[in-house]
Amino acid sequence: MAKDNGLPSPTDLSISIRGPLLTEGTLPAFFYFALSGEDSLYLDPYNQPAAFLDGSPIRCYSFTLPFHGPGYDNHQAIQLWSQEIKNNPGFLEVFFQKCLKNIDFLIQQGYVDKGKIAVGGLSRGGFVATHLAARDSRIQYVLGYAPMTKLSAMDEVHEMIPDLDLKDLIPQLVNKQVRFYIGNRDLRVSTQACFEFVDQLADASYRHGHRSPPIELMISPSVGFKGHGTLPHLFQDGINWIKCKFNIIN
Repeated sequence: MAKDNGLPSPTDLSISIRGPLLTEGTLPAFFYFALSGEDSLYLDPYNQPAAFLDGSPIRCYSFTLPFHGPGYDNHQAIQLWSQEIKNNPGFLEVFFQKCLKNIDFLIQQGYVDKGKIAVGGLSRGGFVATHLAARDSRIQYVLGYAPMTKLSAMDEVHEMIPDLDLKDLIPQLVNKQVRFYIGNRDLRVSTQACFEFVDQLADASYRHGHRSPPIELMISPSVGFKGHGTLPHLFQDGINWIKCKFNIIN
């Protein structure tokens, strides 16, 4: 299993890896976001999607989300995002472009099969994953667990947030395959906001020519603080979906 192998990065975002060794060559890739790159892949329970890929021929990669990692309190991240956007409206776009540059690098190095790329994330990580998918035509599959779909509606956000809610990405997502999981009473990221985004995306996908839009929302009983938890069997189910898309059975 790959972990700390000193892989260089073309940006100041380090590349965290879990899965088959890089010496095994080009493989399908799942880019997963939750906290820091390392914690997303190795800190339980946030790492469960990555852990459920162990033993499969899929590498899982991650990059540290803004204001996460050493020296930061993860619980304050959205508040810090809001403050930074006020001072520097383009700061998240800079982060997204660094992520895409890292992905380009991994493809160029022969580690990632550019025909088999999925992205996913937990909560704000699902928000980031969806933004990346909207910016890169090579990313065809998007998996979100309790995904934040409406940054402007978060409790910590008190300023206008232009063009960052996922609904603003719908024209770039109509040809993607999307599966989101959320609790039926998620008071943190809002079940209603998630449903509205999926409903709007499915409708746009249909109007774009997809007679059976591959846009899915799995709603289950809420667990955890503010109903914002995700149970292991749901993490597993999402990973099984990714494996199916990559035609991997194990």
